Amino acid sequence: MTPILLLGGVTEALALARRLGPAHVYSLAGLARVPQDLACQVRVGGFGGAEGLAGYIRERGIGLLVDATHPYAAQISHNAARAAALAGVPCWALRRPGWQAGPGDDWREVDDWAGLMAALAPFRRPFFTLGREPLEHLDAVPAHQHWTVRCLQGQAPGERHEVIGSRGPFHLDEERALFERLGTDVLISKNSGSQSTEPKLQVARERGLPVLILRRPALPPVTREFDSVEGLWQALGPYLDTP
Repeated sequence: MTPILLLGGVTEALALARRLGPAHVYSLAGLARVPQDLACQVRVGGFGGAEGLAGYIRERGIGLLVDATHPYAAQISHNAARAAALAGVPCWALRRPGWQAGPGDDWREVDDWAGLMAALAPFRRPFFTLGREPLEHLDAVPAHQHWTVRCLQGQAPGERHEVIGSRGPFHLDEERALFERLGTDVLISKNSGSQSTEPKLQVARERGLPVLILRRPALPPVTREFDSVEGLWQALGPYLDTP
């Protein structure tokens, strides 16, 4: 048995954490919901960059680092890969596949915020599902637009914006009703690949709406990469204290 440090950030990470015993550590960022029913240890908060994470790995005798953070948490993934190299332990990553556009989809990839703003110019009622980044720009909403932003924490509405605090999974009928209420004419999303947030894409398809997709960032190479919880779990066998 070798202690595992699991860096969480996606739904699949919690599924793995629920199977880990008390010798292992599940690490969460500060905004994440802390589960109360895990047998493994839970750590909340940052490590102080790659060097701080490497120090934690050495101090705790961690033998394997598993990066199961969000596909857009590129800095954390880069820190994890570097920390594992500094500490001399393998780094594995759970990287779920992105969504793929289907027949009838109008998906338009953008590289950054500036590209997104340029692509948004023709629209009036955008619906942002990017997380917190749009909150930094609510004082610059164009006069012809009304923004709706969905993220983990809501806030009071403004003259030209609404911020909905909500956490997935989101259900298809609820998403249909929300798009109808908002009068959404364009959806903005990361390509997270999460099943729990995918219904919004089906609603956009049904309504014939364009979807602006923020391109996935480049992630660092790791010792081993997996695209499913089960594949990773099977490979973890030699590290676990239970079969």
